[in-house]
Amino acid sequence: MPLNEGKNNQVIKKEGRVIEALPNAFFKVVLNDDGKEILGFLSGKMRMNRITILPGDKVSLEISPYDEGKGRIVYRLK
Repeated sequence: MPLNEGKNNQVIKKEGRVIEALPNAFFKVVLNDDGKEILGFLSGKMRMNRITILPGDKVSLEISPYDEGKGRIVYRLK
């Protein structure tokens, strides 16, 4: 079984745009589909590889179904 499969993999994948950079690798992100504003934080791989996120960047997020006000930023889109 691949690493990302299993019964605990119930994430919601969405795309959005960063509107504000906050301390400690947190960002305010506006979602593309419904315009909702959530708090996004950088994933560990993005921190390790020092991927820079600036306001205005388009990002891909993984949101937990239990707390839809927070999301993990997993990819910076072109």
